Amino acid sequence: MGRPFFSDMAAAGTNGRGDDGGDQATSPVVDIYPLSSYYFGSKDALPFKDETLADRLYRMKSNYNAQGLRTCVEAVILVELFKHPHLLLLQERNSFFSLPGGRLRPGETDVDGLKRKLSRKLLVDDSENDWEVGERLSTWWRPDFETLMYPYLPPATKSPKQCTKLFLVRLPERLDFIVPKNFKLLAVPLCQVHGNQKTYGQIISGVPQMLSKFSINRVIP
Repeated sequence: MGRPFFSDMAAAGTNGRGDDGGDQATSPVVDIYPLSSYYFGSKDALPFKDETLADRLYRMKSNYNAQGLRTCVEAVILVELFKHPHLLLLQERNSFFSLPGGRLRPGETDVDGLKRKLSRKLLVDDSENDWEVGERLSTWWRPDFETLMYPYLPPATKSPKQCTKLFLVRLPERLDFIVPKNFKLLAVPLCQVHGNQKTYGQIISGVPQMLSKFSINRVIP
């Protein structure tokens, strides 16, 4: 799989879709804006549910016994910094990285649930925002109560314990990010994330490859 196509465009004039032939003309386009276009603030901390891996696994088992398959949705959000695409990640306890998102409520759709989670974690007072939730980039499965997840459902798995779906979320030109005090919202270069499973985990480290079918346009305000 190739790398994302990266180009510049002015905010006015070309629509960034490309008309010069080649891959850019047929690839889906992601317009990204400078990190400086956004405001970053903080709000009251969110409670941490998991203190240890054992606690988390115990809670997963309890929830599975009560509600069945755990379905999560996560957002892939890009910004521009130093003329390169960067991925927005949340960092917990100065160590653990995650994509913004979380678990769906019973009966909640993927899009509605992701919008709710993004507003809760990234906006002031859980205020609603018309998040532009786009293409599903990948689906990951947890066959059993273990840390390893797969980008496919293993054939022998009859009762998977978790399904996590990644969606591309396109940002507007301006937005105020208000993050809980016990989280950090970081912009990490795609080149740093790529293949770096040791630092970012198997799902996040695969995001650059998931984006290889897109043309990424740096919008110049």
